[in-house]
Amino acid sequence: MLSDELLFTNDDKTDLEEELLAAWTVLVVDDEPEVHAVTRMVLADFVFEQRPVNIITASSAAEARDILLADKHNAIAVAIIDVVMETTQAGLELVRWVRETLRNHLIRLILRTGQPGEAPEERVIRDYDINDYKNKTELTAMRLTTSMYAALRAYRDIRLIERHRQGLEKIISATTEFIECDTLPQFASAILKQISVLLAIETSAIICCAITRDVKSGNQYKILATNFQSKSLSTIPAKVQTRIEEALNQHSNIQGNDYFVSYFTTRRGMENVLYVAKNEPLEPVQHHLLSFFAHNIAVSHENLKLREVIRDSQRELSYIIGEAVELRSKETGSHVRRVAHISALLARQYGLPDSEAEMIKLASPLHDVGKVAIPDLILNKPGPHTDEERQIMQTHAKAGFDMLRKSTNPILQLGATIAHEHHECWDGSGYPNGLVKNAISVAGRIVAIADVFDALGSSRCYKSSWSETRIREYFNEQRGKQFDPRLVDLLLANFTTFAAIRGQFPDPQ
Repeated sequence: MLSDELLFTNDDKTDLEEELLAAWTVLVVDDEPEVHAVTRMVLADFVFEQRPVNIITASSAAEARDILLADKHNAIAVAIIDVVMETTQAGLELVRWVRETLRNHLIRLILRTGQPGEAPEERVIRDYDINDYKNKTELTAMRLTTSMYAALRAYRDIRLIERHRQGLEKIISATTEFIECDTLPQFASAILKQISVLLAIETSAIICCAITRDVKSGNQYKILATNFQSKSLSTIPAKVQTRIEEALNQHSNIQGNDYFVSYFTTRRGMENVLYVAKNEPLEPVQHHLLSFFAHNIAVSHENLKLREVIRDSQRELSYIIGEAVELRSKETGSHVRRVAHISALLARQYGLPDSEAEMIKLASPLHDVGKVAIPDLILNKPGPHTDEERQIMQTHAKAGFDMLRKSTNPILQLGATIAHEHHECWDGSGYPNGLVKNAISVAGRIVAIADVFDALGSSRCYKSSWSETRIREYFNEQRGKQFDPRLVDLLLANFTTFAAIRGQFPDPQ
């Protein structure tokens, strides 16, 4: 049975359009009306891959240029071009313009002439990027038909190769987007967006469902992304549910004319299924690209989960180290957890991106790690410190910085900065370096407030907890002195929200 966790997204309409034709478009460029008439007559019943030809005509190279310029999607498959029109070289100049100026290398170019002396075959084939050369006297109905089959096959195959190339570019682009995803909702949105781009249709025109299961966890599946307006797989249409479960049971891909179900298992034991369907047949190239894309989704999701495990491990390690320091100073380890959450909330209200707020949350528990270098008699002294003891106590900021600064881990690097600067003051009266205002890092300024805010509301060996009124008064007094005034304003404006964090992580009784 699949779990009920659903992730929805509303994606923008795709800008990619692929012109789907009911007929092959053929351009005939010739200044003789009889040539147009004969060509139409010969190809009137011509069919290639169940599609007829649609002939459009131009009486000059200039007119042909206008038609080709308007063909934004390179939908004209073949152009049959006369050599001699406005000038004796008009056709050859048109060919060169198509390839070099218009840069259209998809269209198949058949050159034909009634004056071979003006364009000798050997020279033209060598010097111009054409696909066939015919003398009008030899271009019988059979030879024209044969040339058309060859040209349309080449156009079809080149078009297919081009679509594969574009599809692979989209898959590579999707890989980049998946790598940058930090959360499962972002990942779900990326899945639906990239599938619509891959198929060159709007998200609303497809049915999509992506699920995953960790083999070690039993039979519980998680829905990663879906555009079904439902709360569980059991409410998804029975036909869709049957196809998904068939792929799961058979451990293999299944597909039909208008749907695709991919099953894929990663090296770490994650089973993944991608279901995609639309109201018209999926082309073979779309089946092929979706198969590659399903693998992309599976590996990317696995890497996202691995990053989450690493982040959780880093967070817990920061808490463990911070709590160990607090326990040594005979204080509760809940302090570092409260400081972390207060700091993250204050960072977001200050306008920092979620990624930076999360980094501050992970690094802030290390703010007092330098206290391990302070002797117990000073660290746990119940009364006021002497001037000498105070100087020793203040060395913990530099000690913490020295302990962490050599690490290449970004969390520990930020932890070093916070440890070094969380006792600096806005007016320059702090320690260890007397930094002033914005010379103090924003992380240092934020944690300074979070640390003092929680400490004032907590009982310590040298004091009892303060009332909320007294804490408010203190921050008002120290606004623009000890603390960044803007951060103080945010704290006081949302005082109740910050105070509530204490209830989430209470001190043990």
